[in-house]
Amino acid sequence: MGILSKLTQSLGISSDMNVDEFMSAAEAEDVDVMHQSAKFYVKPIALQSDGDVAIVQEELAHENLVLLNISPMARNPTRLKAVVQQLKEFTLKQNGDMARIDEDKILLTPAEVKIVKRRR
Repeated sequence: MGILSKLTQSLGISSDMNVDEFMSAAEAEDVDVMHQSAKFYVKPIALQSDGDVAIVQEELAHENLVLLNISPMARNPTRLKAVVQQLKEFTLKQNGDMARIDEDKILLTPAEVKIVKRRR
């Protein structure tokens, strides 16, 4: 049984469940992160320019996790490699962590949050 199967089973989500039933787009828009406090957030950010690096670093400094979409910068592999290296150095200095989730996404964590990178 894969990790996703275990996770969905533990959350009570069946394989025939429609994601739209779980949370519609209208409900997602009603989430007001400015007035519903949390210790940290998971923030999706698209890496489109060098300026986005500062945004990622700021979010990590505020103890938020970042789900980084690297596909907009993938057209320039040399620049992408340099930016990812810069983010890696920053994340490690902050005692955070970084892992590639799929071809287009990288997960970055703030200080004291580590990612288990091995599969069982």
